[in-house]
Amino acid sequence: MKSKVLTPAIFFFTLVFTYSGNATNLLDVYNSAKASDPVLAGAQATHQARQQAMPQARSALLPNITLSGSKSDNTRKFPGAVFSNDPSDPLFGLAVPKQKFSDTVWQAEATQPLLDLESWYTYGSAKATVKQADAEFVAAEQNLIVRVVEAYLNVLRAQDRLDAATAEETAVKRQLEQVQQRFDVGLVAITDVLESTAAYDNASVRRIQADGDHDIFFETLRTLSGVAYPSLDRLSEELPIVNPTPGVELAWTDQAMLGNLSIQAAEQQLLASKQTLKARKSSHLPTIRGIVTHSEFETGGSNFLGDRTNTTTYAIQARVPIFQGGFIHSRAREAKYQMEAAKQQLLEKQLNVTRDTRNLFRAVSTDVLRVNARQRAIKSSESALEATETGYEVGTRNIVDVLQAQQRLFSSQFDYADSRYNYVLDLLRLKQASGSLEESDLLQLNNFTTANNPVKNKTTN
Repeated sequence: MKSKVLTPAIFFFTLVFTYSGNATNLLDVYNSAKASDPVLAGAQATHQARQQAMPQARSALLPNITLSGSKSDNTRKFPGAVFSNDPSDPLFGLAVPKQKFSDTVWQAEATQPLLDLESWYTYGSAKATVKQADAEFVAAEQNLIVRVVEAYLNVLRAQDRLDAATAEETAVKRQLEQVQQRFDVGLVAITDVLESTAAYDNASVRRIQADGDHDIFFETLRTLSGVAYPSLDRLSEELPIVNPTPGVELAWTDQAMLGNLSIQAAEQQLLASKQTLKARKSSHLPTIRGIVTHSEFETGGSNFLGDRTNTTTYAIQARVPIFQGGFIHSRAREAKYQMEAAKQQLLEKQLNVTRDTRNLFRAVSTDVLRVNARQRAIKSSESALEATETGYEVGTRNIVDVLQAQQRLFSSQFDYADSRYNYVLDLLRLKQASGSLEESDLLQLNNFTTANNPVKNKTTN
C-alpha cells in the first residue's frame, strides 16, 4: 500500500543535534505513542480481524471433511413365542420373547466443490476487503504521525505563547514602574499611570491563560503517548522553510489520486461490492459437488447381511435452486444498491482529496511566505518600538503608543513561531493527502529538534 514518495526540500536536510537525556525529542514521543495509543491499537486489532475474511471465504472452495458416529442400545420384541427347531441350538424348544443388542455406526464424508460460482466470487470479494483493511490500517499509522507531531508542536506553541506573554508582562511592568516614577515627580499625567496599569493587568491575564494552556497541552501529549514527559526538545531555527517539491500543484493532485489511502480503501470497497453482486447473482446457478462417503455398521442383533457391514459411496451432487420465495433476487438487488453506494463514496473521496491536496499545497506555499514576512515583522516591530520609546521620551508620542508598540513586538515574535509550526503540520498533511507520508519523514524532522533550552513540564518538576 505504499506509493512513490514526494519529498519536499525540507526533508533533504539532515542536521543532527546532540540529544540530552533530560529532554525528549519528537521520535521518542512517537515511539511511545506507537506502543500505547489506543486508537492505533484498536485499528490494528480491527485490521487483524478483517484479515480473516479471506480464509473464511476460501474455505467454501476447499474440501470439507466430516466424521460422525453413534452407538445405540436396542431391544427387539417378538409378537408371540418363537421356538428354535434346531436340535443343536441351546434354545431348542424354548420361547424367545425379545432380544437386547447394541448397534455402532460411524461415517466419514469428504465433499469437494466442483462448480460453485457464488463461493468463487465471494472469495474475490474477501480479497478486496482484506486490501481495503490494509489501506485503512496504513492510513491509521499515517494519522498517528500527524497526531503526534501536532500534539508535540502544540506544547512548543504553548511554550512560545507563554514566553511571549511573560516577556510582555515583564516589559509592561517595567514600563509601569517608570511611568509611576515620572508621575511621582510630576513629569506625566495620571492618565499615563492608569493606561500602564490597565496594560499590565491585561498582560497578566494573557500570561495566566498561556500558563494554563501550557499544562493542558502537556497533558494532551501524555494522553496520546502514555508518558508524562519532564521536558521536550524545541524546534531548531535551522529548520529550512521552503516550498514543497515538486512545486507544481497538479503533480501533487495526480499523486494523491494514486497514493491516497482513503481513495485506495474506497476503490477496494467498490471492487468488493462488485464481486459481491456477482456472487449474489450466481446464487440461482447450479452447484456441483463431489462426495465420497465411507461408513461402517456393527450390530449385535440378527441381520441377514451379517453383524458388520462396510459401505463406500462415490457421488456427484448437483443442486439447482428453483424458488426461494424471492430471497435470491432480493439479495442481488441489495448488492446492486450497495455497489452504487460504494461508487458514490469513491467519487466523494476523490473530490475531497483533490480539494484538500490543492488547499494544502497552497497553504504550504503561503506558510513559506508568511514565515519570511513574520520574521521581517519582528525586526520592523523592534525598530518601531525603539522609535516610539524615543518619541515618548521627547514628548512626541504618548504612553499608549509605547504600550501598543510593545504588544506588537511580542505578538510578532509569537506569530513567527506559530507560523513555523503551521508550516510543518501543513507539509506533513500534504504528504498524508498524497499517500507518501512515512516514518522516515518523522525521523528527518526529528533531526531538526534541539535539546538546547528544552520546554519543561512544570507538573513533573
